[in-house]
Amino acid sequence: MAATQEKATPCCPANESHVVGAKGGGGGAVSRPVRREWASDREKRGAVQPIEAVASLIAPVEDIQETPSVPTSSKGDPFFPLGNFPAGTCSYLLFGLLFADAEERENRVKEDDKMSIGLTAGIPVMMRAQTRHPLDPLSAAEISVAVATVRAAGATPEVRDSMRFIEAVLLEPEKNIVALADAYYFPPFQPSLLPRTKGSPVIPSKLPPRRARLVVYNKKSNETSIWIVELSEVHAATRGGHHRGKVISSEVVPDVQPPMDAMEYAECEAAVKSNPSFIEAMRKRGVEDMDLVMVDAWCVGYYSNADGPSRRLAKPLIFCRTESDCPMENGYARPVDGIYVLVDIQNNVVIEFEDRKLVPLPPADPLRNYTAGETRGGVDRSDVKPIHILQPEGPSFRISGYFVQWQKWNFRIGFTPREGLVIHSVAYIDGSRGRRPIAHRLSFVEMVVPYGDPNEPHYQKNAFDAGEDGLGKNAHSLKKGCDCLGYIKYFDAHFTNYTGGVETIENCVCLHEEDHGILWKHQDWRTGLAEVRRSRRLSVSFICTVANYEYGFFWHFYQDGKIEAEVKLTGILSLGALQPGESRKYGTTIAPGLYAPVHQHFFVARMDMAVDCKSNEAFNQISSTFISQGARPDLHKVVEVNVKVEKPGPNNIHNNAFYAEEQLLKSELQAMRDINPSSARHWIVRNTRTVNRTGQPTGYKLMPGSNCLPLAGPEAKFLRRAAFLKHNLWVTPYNRDEMYPGGEFPNQNPRINEGLATWVKKNRSLEETDIVLWYVFGVTHIPRLEDWPVMPVERIGFMLMPHGFFNCSPAVDVPPSVSEAEKESGTSKLMHNTLLAKL
Repeated sequence: MAATQEKATPCCPANESHVVGAKGGGGGAVSRPVRREWASDREKRGAVQPIEAVASLIAPVEDIQETPSVPTSSKGDPFFPLGNFPAGTCSYLLFGLLFADAEERENRVKEDDKMSIGLTAGIPVMMRAQTRHPLDPLSAAEISVAVATVRAAGATPEVRDSMRFIEAVLLEPEKNIVALADAYYFPPFQPSLLPRTKGSPVIPSKLPPRRARLVVYNKKSNETSIWIVELSEVHAATRGGHHRGKVISSEVVPDVQPPMDAMEYAECEAAVKSNPSFIEAMRKRGVEDMDLVMVDAWCVGYYSNADGPSRRLAKPLIFCRTESDCPMENGYARPVDGIYVLVDIQNNVVIEFEDRKLVPLPPADPLRNYTAGETRGGVDRSDVKPIHILQPEGPSFRISGYFVQWQKWNFRIGFTPREGLVIHSVAYIDGSRGRRPIAHRLSFVEMVVPYGDPNEPHYQKNAFDAGEDGLGKNAHSLKKGCDCLGYIKYFDAHFTNYTGGVETIENCVCLHEEDHGILWKHQDWRTGLAEVRRSRRLSVSFICTVANYEYGFFWHFYQDGKIEAEVKLTGILSLGALQPGESRKYGTTIAPGLYAPVHQHFFVARMDMAVDCKSNEAFNQISSTFISQGARPDLHKVVEVNVKVEKPGPNNIHNNAFYAEEQLLKSELQAMRDINPSSARHWIVRNTRTVNRTGQPTGYKLMPGSNCLPLAGPEAKFLRRAAFLKHNLWVTPYNRDEMYPGGEFPNQNPRINEGLATWVKKNRSLEETDIVLWYVFGVTHIPRLEDWPVMPVERIGFMLMPHGFFNCSPAVDVPPSVSEAEKESGTSKLMHNTLLAKL
């Protein structure tokens, strides 16, 4: 992923050194920071030992030469005199950026997302790996290096040729690495993140190398493996020129199937359309031209042992257009029912075919198309006047690489092929209290779409769109159309494709400001004076297409401290065909011969919270091997709040009393909760060590929006893989390896003991710990005629709202807006002067 149209200079140029004046204001020498080599906690604890490479997959790889040794003090510690720092250290940022003005700081630290690439014998060479923040998404160069490293490690040409690259993502570092980077190397530059020793701060000489995590499918052996590759700064020529990374570990994961790839979709369609039995079945339905046929590959889910992961399978859905010369025709308007096809994706062959029932193709619906004007056979309305979003002084946000600052908010943007948009290190600048963290990581980690029709083929439709396909990999460019308006900052996204090449989605993530109506208002009826403020929000989003549906994923940041998660659903209904005169109780008739089955859409947001986490406490605890101090990080507790009605009696003689009652959620099993609108149920994450001016713990509350639970029976087969849908809220202690609620590989997954529903059986304590919230929210879709031919956006989501986090409204300092009429007449200034006079 790359920040578009931003060329950045390295944060620590190799040929630059900066000297700070040797004398302080009082003539004393400036204390010099002691520099130490860094090793991650997991490595020092031995928690992440390189997994023994599988002999059939990995050939021995030459070790990378370490960076040259540095001078040491009498105690053996690395020591760098001021002005003589080696390349890659933080001197440039530490001393230059901490005292630079805002514009200079931003210019100095802009990352070059198209990382310098040299060519040594045609092999990509990565330059200045340390110029990238530990949470920055992998650049195109890093993906190329990681893929080349894995491919070069293949033991034989056959193994290398059979490698298919499902995913290459950043292996996100431990939180202490991020804290270190944010202290001295990158914005927001918080030295308080590091503990102090006698006299001077302890500063490691360099950040650890970034690492990539790759999911690789072997098309020949039908095996899935996970590789960890270190992206070092060693030049390719020093290692024979074949690649630049270093394989840290490789592990074959048994009995799983990775997500499907777009190339496999195309191969599946080609295999079906060239099958003689399928061609004959289409002829029976009056279709001779195979170019009219659309084949959408769907994962098979898991219904019996035949669907197990020993084979890589797809059960496609078939559709047929009416006009071959109309590329924008809505082909989903003519489903082909009655044909059963099973495709072996590994070998690209149809292994089962049956023409079970001759269902006539639905007639061409004259209302099926959705393009503009005459191209759809209609006339567009003519009374729509243009609206222009203008920001003549530019936007209020500032971007430095992937670091975003907007008014009092700041955070980092990430992106993965599976989740899509990720928001890191969310914090709010609160006056004299400084930067106050709210969340470490926010993302949408899974979505499930189960259908409610028990007939074929609809009962099989229960897609895990993140785990089986990938939300990020199905994102599209926002540079065309009006997905965003106003002054927009776009970010590109980089992925590995199936064969190991790098593909870029330009303008994949959109960041912009939006007017959001009234923020607050009051008019004094005695004086007639009014104060009103307009609300503005910062919106970060991406949109993906999974077969027929579109999903827009948004994180909105508000001036009053709220964070809103929103999903916008649109696209085309997945339809079924009807026999003449037939109707179905499990759906809505949309047009003659067409009906739309009932279904549900569920989304899972994972929120690694950090409410008022004291940065130095978090650093000290997590990096206890680096420096031992007794503080614990992220000391949180979660309470559930329900409104109770007071019983009639002495305390409620007027029968009007009600109150909010809190219940502490002490363990994981106790924290499996559902929404309850009748009691205004919500949940609050509180910091147990920080209080507001009333002495109450500071917190953020999760406020549900509209929601639902699965309507399928408890024995439904898809719920074996999606047991996390059974509750709206789950809470777990932070565990780096617990990322996806259905497990990492839900595709063709026969196992019950996978993911969130299994993790919570440990019933770990939720008191005084690092909290992760998992919120499941969904919508039950009973299709309407108005949803055809393309569905108007439906919105669902939830809010994270400050609850005792601030001492008063954080939006009281938003300045008033002045209309053009007030500017011309001076009314606003007159009212302001009148108010001052009265006061």
